[in-house]
Amino acid sequence: MRNQSAKTLSWRLISVSGMTVRSFLKLALPFSFVVGIILAVGYLKKALPILSGYGAKNLCSCVMVGLRTPQDVIDNELASFPLNLGDFSIDWTDSSATGSVYGMAKRKAIYREGFGCTLISQTTEEELRAQRFSKPKDPKIDQDTIPWPYGNQTEAMNDSGLDAVALNQIIENAFEYPESRRTRAILVVHQGQIIAEKYAEGFDRNSRQMGWSMTKSLTNAIVGKFVDEGRFRMESPAAIFEWKAGERREITLDNLMRMSSGLGWNEKYSGPSQATNMLFRSYQMGFFAAAAKLKDKPGDLFYYSSGTSNIISRIIRQSSDQDEYYQYPYEALFHKIGMFSLVMEPDASGTFVGSSYAYATARDWARFGLLYLYDGVWQGERLLPEGWVDYSTTATKGATRGEYGAHFWLNTGSPEDPTNRMYPSAPTDLYWADGFEGQNVFIIPSRNLVVVKLSQTTGDPLNDDQFLSDILAALPK
Repeated sequence: MRNQSAKTLSWRLISVSGMTVRSFLKLALPFSFVVGIILAVGYLKKALPILSGYGAKNLCSCVMVGLRTPQDVIDNELASFPLNLGDFSIDWTDSSATGSVYGMAKRKAIYREGFGCTLISQTTEEELRAQRFSKPKDPKIDQDTIPWPYGNQTEAMNDSGLDAVALNQIIENAFEYPESRRTRAILVVHQGQIIAEKYAEGFDRNSRQMGWSMTKSLTNAIVGKFVDEGRFRMESPAAIFEWKAGERREITLDNLMRMSSGLGWNEKYSGPSQATNMLFRSYQMGFFAAAAKLKDKPGDLFYYSSGTSNIISRIIRQSSDQDEYYQYPYEALFHKIGMFSLVMEPDASGTFVGSSYAYATARDWARFGLLYLYDGVWQGERLLPEGWVDYSTTATKGATRGEYGAHFWLNTGSPEDPTNRMYPSAPTDLYWADGFEGQNVFIIPSRNLVVVKLSQTTGDPLNDDQFLSDILAALPK
């Protein structure tokens, strides 16, 4: 009898337990669904303004600065998922571009002559349009009447020992690509002479093209000019007010240039991150990035960060007066090498986006490469301090393959394994400016060579190691 009661009690407990599980599931499933919806809405609230902002900003720049048709940009730059979910358009009446995703998260970018396009972020359009910048002086020079490299007049190719047939085929092959590669410009300069130049349909030597993160190397040059004038010392603590007290006070300008600041940073572009929020949602990018907390000891580890480049841009602006800031980089540096097409774009606060936003022609990107190939000297005038190129191309501590200097990428390999290089077929003295979607200015001092490659690659990229190897093989031995 006692055993029977125990069995009955046991079954009752199981039954109650079963009822509890079923009841729990009935409550939990709708609750999980609601939580999932809340999380999805929260993610979209963060992600959609980035998506529409990216599209509006790039449509504006490609059309207003690059002088392309809106449809061409929509069919190329904005055609891949998830950008193709957006609706983007140009308004010629006020020189702007807008973007939205199914009518949500509408964003707008405006064009200002000489300063390109700026995305309206954490401010009003009226306040943005009320900003006044002092433009650099118009050099009033017709480059088509002046010999290369300061001008555009080129002589008949005279490079003894060059295999011109092989070189032309290499360049042609780089333009024979699947739709996702989109090579748009290639320029090869050997011993100061243009020996190969080709453009995709719709582009030519006058077409300004986005450099993306090659802009970081332009920032390197501006810092070098400030060092030359004694305004900056690389070993000094970075001039950031918020860092004067606390653990970030030990971060130096050199740490920022080498991306070894120790600041915690998320350089991801697949969704909302510090990098995308900075570029597409913040008013003052340098202030946004400077708010990052210290994660590692400054100088110990390399971590690629567009945030550090914009902190440097902030420091440059703080070290300049209002008029000088917008004129100086052009008049003291870039115009002196004939880089007249260059447009550096500011954020909503008016500070140049030193990490990412600069447009120039392929020839002007080549001129920039030549400045570094010539150790910062241009036609007899030293524009960058002596030793600056050596500094810029010295490997950063903590870069696992010795692949980064000071805002330039390096091919040195690591001290432990010099063969572990990014481009094993190229010389170890190769260094380059590098940008998103296949923008490169390759500089090889030992071969007196600069190679510019501009593209809009979203898949199946050009094998740059083989590309460079083939070019080197065609040059005189």
